[in-house]
Amino acid sequence: MRFSANLGFLWADRPLPEAIHAAKAAGFSAVECHWPYDVPTEAVTAALQKTGLRMLGLNTRRGDVAAGENGLSALPGRDKDARAAIDEAIAYAVAINTPNIHVMAGFAEGRDAHKTFVENLRYACEKAAPHGITILIEPLNKYDAPGYFLITTDHALAVIADVGFTNLKLMFDCYHVQLMEGDLTHRIETLLPSIGHIQFASVPDRGAPDQGEVNYAHIFSTITRLGYDAPLGAEYKPGGDTDATLSWINDA
Repeated sequence: MRFSANLGFLWADRPLPEAIHAAKAAGFSAVECHWPYDVPTEAVTAALQKTGLRMLGLNTRRGDVAAGENGLSALPGRDKDARAAIDEAIAYAVAINTPNIHVMAGFAEGRDAHKTFVENLRYACEKAAPHGITILIEPLNKYDAPGYFLITTDHALAVIADVGFTNLKLMFDCYHVQLMEGDLTHRIETLLPSIGHIQFASVPDRGAPDQGEVNYAHIFSTITRLGYDAPLGAEYKPGGDTDATLSWINDA
């Protein structure tokens, strides 16, 4: 198994370049992040080149966080802001050679939100395609993100079908899917052709994967059996010193 450290949570107390070095020292094969935009791309690139790691993915900006926004692309009337965030993400991803961008939907509901999300995703896919970048969408659970537009894999698949671009994929986060739908093994088996990236954390506390109700030894074995060999994203909250939570990576 190969793993990617999500630096939005792991070593989050360190500057991003330092966190990249920490991930390398801990044995991760890649890294990913949430919103790196305050860090110069040159600094991130230098850390990636020195460690030999690749930044697998990043997110579009959430919008006005102080006002409670958590994504813009499904918000009717916010197309200009949503597409500016998409353009920014693509430019940053190109600069640091990142292959995936998670376009965040935001808090919205209804037909207008669906239409808005589809149109903005078509824009994102068209802009990203020349750079070989895959656009990802991720269902979030209703407990951590009540009111988020996308909460189930079925809904995500419907959106992907309506967008109609081959470089739009599902971000399958085992933590969110287990909370909303369960049946992880069968869902991974069924959805694998539509999956662009897999993430994980314990359920229900979103900690390290060697605790909680999900048997990740079985999940990782299933993923390997199915032939998926990209690094799996460790997107969990360490609740303190990240290095103290990493015994699971040696077991895996």
